[in-house]
Amino acid sequence: MTRPRILVIDPQGEDQDIERAVAGEDAELVFRRSSGGRLPDPADYASADAVLNCRSMHLLGADAIALFERCRVIVQGGVGFAHIDIAAAAARGIPVLTTPDYGTTEVADHAVALALGLLRGLQGYDRRLRRGNAAWDARQMKQVRRLGTLRLGILGLGRIGTAAALRFQAFGMKVGFHDPHLPVGHQLAFGWERFDTPEALLARSDVLSIHAPLDASSQGLLDARRLALLPPGAVVVNTARGGIIDLDALHVALRTGHLAGAGLDVFVTEPLDRAHPLIAAWAAGEAWLDDRLVLTPHAAFYSTASIRDIRRLSMQYMMDFLRTGARPTCVNAALLSTTARTA
Repeated sequence: MTRPRILVIDPQGEDQDIERAVAGEDAELVFRRSSGGRLPDPADYASADAVLNCRSMHLLGADAIALFERCRVIVQGGVGFAHIDIAAAAARGIPVLTTPDYGTTEVADHAVALALGLLRGLQGYDRRLRRGNAAWDARQMKQVRRLGTLRLGILGLGRIGTAAALRFQAFGMKVGFHDPHLPVGHQLAFGWERFDTPEALLARSDVLSIHAPLDASSQGLLDARRLALLPPGAVVVNTARGGIIDLDALHVALRTGHLAGAGLDVFVTEPLDRAHPLIAAWAAGEAWLDDRLVLTPHAAFYSTASIRDIRRLSMQYMMDFLRTGARPTCVNAALLSTTARTA
């Protein structure tokens, strides 16, 4: 039997030792780099029996999926799949699998680090001291808070949200969350307070950490109206997806002083849209943002260990499907079932 041809797009490593070790002799691996969200040669799509999409910068919209002539499965390295048209894949009978079981601790740690840096004024102290010793007086940092007095809000209590909540709780914060996808009574496992609406959660959250997926219900969820519900002096941290926060509204909330600070690891436009007023003010080092805004380059997932994990696990899910049909992380299973019933 001919070995399946696996198209590996935008591999994480310069070598391919991990991927080849997992696949063994059971598959032919072909490695390609994308440009502008697409592969330069459409023939690579047509000749693939399976696709391992390693990064979200390569887009798998309906137009790209239409080029698949032989593809049996798509595996996405990572959790997010908004850049993949899962309905178009289902219409062609192609399951889409993700790799959710990597980087959980890294993202949770990063969210906590962003929040603590803002709440303890670390970046503000550092930046002001660079300009001179007039900043030596710690009392200039009015937003520094006692952590154990704060109420934490978690928007999305999945794997990462739960890991982050446990870490924040260790600092004495009182945890509340909103997640409409969890079963009734889930909050009893932790003793945390559950809120039925985002609005109710926001109104009591001194610190808001976002861990929800990006979909139709969460796109632009934190707009001007909802940001205004947060208590004055609140801190917002986003390590989920940039589209959940309206960046214009966040700019206003920071500029007016309603929010004490924000830590962002994800953005609608990546790399940064430096023409956006908030990003431009940050890049220019405007003093009003010294202790108010921390940006990182979609790096929350990263550690040397997590990269090894994602390479190994995504290829393992690929090979498990090709060998046995297993698809435990399929994100378009319902669409595949609907397509099968109507075929």
